[in-house]
Amino acid sequence: MQEKTGLLASWRQDVPASIVVALVALPLCLGVALASGAPLISGLVAGIVGGIVVGAIGRSALSVSGPAAGLTTIVLAAITSLPTFEAFLLAVCLAGALQLLFAASRGGVIAEFVPGAVITGMLAAIGLILILKQIPHAVGYDADPEGDFSFFQKDGDNTLTALGHMLSNDFLWGAALIAAVSLAFLFWWDKAKPKDGPLKLLPGPLVVVLLAVAANEAFRQFAPDLAVASTHLVQVPVSATPWALVDQIRLPDFTAITNPKVWSVALTIAIVASLESLLSVKAVDEIDPKRRVTDKNRELLAQGGGNLISGLLGGLPVTSVIVRSSANVESGADSKFSTILHGIWLLLGLAVIPSVLNLIPLSALAAILIATGYKLAKPALFIQRWKQGYTQFAPFVITVAAILFTDLLIGIGIGLLVGFGFVIWRSAGNIITYVEYGGTVMVRARRNLHFMHKPALVESLSRVPDGAELLIDLSATSYVDLDCIDIINGFVKAAGFRDINVRVRPDPGRKTAALINAPVSRARAT
Repeated sequence: MQEKTGLLASWRQDVPASIVVALVALPLCLGVALASGAPLISGLVAGIVGGIVVGAIGRSALSVSGPAAGLTTIVLAAITSLPTFEAFLLAVCLAGALQLLFAASRGGVIAEFVPGAVITGMLAAIGLILILKQIPHAVGYDADPEGDFSFFQKDGDNTLTALGHMLSNDFLWGAALIAAVSLAFLFWWDKAKPKDGPLKLLPGPLVVVLLAVAANEAFRQFAPDLAVASTHLVQVPVSATPWALVDQIRLPDFTAITNPKVWSVALTIAIVASLESLLSVKAVDEIDPKRRVTDKNRELLAQGGGNLISGLLGGLPVTSVIVRSSANVESGADSKFSTILHGIWLLLGLAVIPSVLNLIPLSALAAILIATGYKLAKPALFIQRWKQGYTQFAPFVITVAAILFTDLLIGIGIGLLVGFGFVIWRSAGNIITYVEYGGTVMVRARRNLHFMHKPALVESLSRVPDGAELLIDLSATSYVDLDCIDIINGFVKAAGFRDINVRVRPDPGRKTAALINAPVSRARAT
């Protein structure tokens, strides 16, 4: 039987998943805008554009884009430093245009150089951050905005101290009860969800939200002390009519295009948003059940188009976001129709039923995000990396710790440095074999020699005793760095004074050996 193709081919999986992603995205869009010092409507616009526009242009089956927590610090600093918010919107448009240039220059290949341990470390760290950041929201302590993933918070607390404050300050029993029941239901539903019949399409998070709204309304009627106040509910901007939303949208100021600061902000956003998107898409490909590989250059094109349109419509910068994407994967989505549809749900919710959305307790959404975080940071993931050896576990756990105790971008940067360090260390180690038998010695390169292998080459050659017959075996190489060639040449020139006969394999006629200037086939002092 031929598999169905097309945007609607897997709508049975994509529609329920899109609802879950929209529920996850809603508080994050608002929270990122709040943490960035931007109007709330700008976060929602970015979420809608990230779903509909980026989803339509891109070719990633499961990646979901929107305003990113990793950009909040940059966006906050940009909004503060630029003369107006409208000038910042122009910078977002210019950033999108620059991303289009990155795509044209095939810049997406950068993602393929990121070690797998760093990618899984990023996923696990985001999972832990979701759990730690959402626990306070689950019990009614909302000092930190939903979209802030940084360790140090603007109120002077950090992620860990906030956990202590939530117990002594704004602990709401009604919110905590809703969150606890929601979490219990979500974990139960993952195991008890029917495999067949109409209920298999029912998203657990949607049930959680509906039950939470009903429970809070029941609290208002029968147990007012447990009722969750409006400050702990979703706060979507409300307009008298859908068309009145247009009045809240602010447009870019194109007269600021001559301001050098605008271009500096645009370049910063373009680079950081591109890197974050590429890393996120790479991570989504890792957790895709079908192991599909996304065209990274096309993804850059989609992100550039998304940022260009988001800026034109008054929205924040967009990137591919691992939180929404992982929720998309875990909800069973199969194609990008889920991504596009989640943007449509956000648009309809904002335009048609904002008052209904504002009945949703944040603690219910926190429970959904905590469940998502647990799936990203399961203990089995840490055990798996441990069993793979310290060369995999060390970059993995360092990436996790760095992201937890700094922020997403700094942590990823530290993880990349550590990961690349281990790659270089593994490449430099155990590449040169030294074998000595009687008066005969062989120094053999097991693969190509680069500058990083100079210490091992020098160490091996220094062990050759006087009067030995030495074979330098380069037959397994197709390339020898010039620094290594200089070391071999220097040894050959001095070998005659130590009565050492030197032969190099392959013969000097081969490319590798031909690069060696000295007469290396036989070297003896005269």
